[in-house]
Amino acid sequence: MSERLSVLKTYKLYVGGKFPRSESGRVYEVADSKGKWLANAPQSSRKDARDAVVAARKAFGGWSGATAYNRGQILYRVAEMLEGRRSQFAHEVADAEGLSKSKATEQVEATIDRWVWYAGWTDKIAQVLGGANPVAGPFFNLSTPEPTGVVAVVAPQESSFLGLVSVVAPVIATGNTAVVIASEKAPLPALSLGEVLATSDLPGGVVNILSGRTAEIAAPLAAHQGVNAIDLAGAGEDLAKELEIAAADNLKRVLRPQPVDDWFATPGTDRMAAFLETKTVWHPTGSLGASGSSY
Repeated sequence: MSERLSVLKTYKLYVGGKFPRSESGRVYEVADSKGKWLANAPQSSRKDARDAVVAARKAFGGWSGATAYNRGQILYRVAEMLEGRRSQFAHEVADAEGLSKSKATEQVEATIDRWVWYAGWTDKIAQVLGGANPVAGPFFNLSTPEPTGVVAVVAPQESSFLGLVSVVAPVIATGNTAVVIASEKAPLPALSLGEVLATSDLPGGVVNILSGRTAEIAAPLAAHQGVNAIDLAGAGEDLAKELEIAAADNLKRVLRPQPVDDWFATPGTDRMAAFLETKTVWHPTGSLGASGSSY
């Protein structure tokens, strides 16, 4: 019996719930930590970036309008799907980051737990960041957090899966939609994540994943008028400065690169708070007519 040929995987972008090839048709070689070829990844163009923003904007209304409880259910479903594909992701993370099988498995398990952690926050963050404000007068004054809109995310370069999820999950947990630029040198776990998202309950367009040259994709996103905020987690110092200047054109919220020594550490609420706006509502207090009901 002759030895069978391996069926090599064709990695694609994840945009609007679908799996397009790059608009330009370009690909680039992805290698493991020892320089061995792993796959050809799609090299996204400016057109791909614009298409991803359109998809994210289209999905924003439905996702931000969903109940926080429902968003939590959907994020938990993503964790369920990841749990069933642990071995695949452990293999990809091991290749991407030069880790042993046990260390890669540890990374994947921490990533799944991170999804569950943020799933639990969806219906709690409003109570933590919002509240009733004391005012001098017969008024209720209530502050509630609302999602910013479409967030461009430059994923961490070194932590291809745990770092990726640690910056994407808080964006969507709070009702935003995301356009994500995967790690340039290790994009395969991110592209495989798109396959999980597509088969979960997450609506198409809530998360859009691009691969390619980080600077080439990030520049049009930072300048795009349809992007409301940008997370520069995976941008180097020089690129981050350029993107921050471009983002100022339409007053985007900008989360500058933060030094992260350990992605395993339990995150706080900072990344969720970074892409929430605070809406404050005033309402008079008192009685209405003879009934004495409050209004």
